[in-house]
This record gives sequence, C-alpha cells and structure tokens, in this order.
Amino acid sequence: MSQMSYKVMMGNGTEQMIRFDPAEFKNLKVWNVSFDNGQKAMLYKLGNEWMQHNESELDSNSLLTIGKQIDHSLTEG
Repeated sequence: MSQMSYKVMMGNGTEQMIRFDPAEFKNLKVWNVSFDNGQKAMLYKLGNEWMQHNESELDSNSLLTIGKQIDHSLTEG
C-alpha cells in the first residue's frame, strides 16, 4: 500500500486533508499521518483499538475518525 490521501471531518468539526503511509516501528505496523497544516501523527492498532504514539496530539474523536478511514482504505484495496 502506498501513500493514501483522504478528506476527513476532525473531532473539532473542521474538515482536513490527511495523508497516511504504512510503516514499521519497533516491530509494529504503524501509519504515519500528515495533515495540510503540517501536523504529523503516528497511529497503530492494538486489536480493534486505534492508538497514537505518545508524541502525537490528536483528540480521541479525531483518532477514531482517522483510524476508521485507514480501516476503510484497507478493505477497499
């Protein structure tokens, strides 16, 4: 899977374009997410729950929204 771009509704009610790339970090499959405003986040999934790297600063609603979009893109591909 290569870099994917999607427009998502964030937890604060704004719509943003996000891009995510699959990667590996310490033996975990992760997704590096970048936003048009320059913000970056690293997400990973444990079981059915989406988590973020401790340096990422996404609110829980945005984390869930982006995680659902990644899940959706994986089932499409």
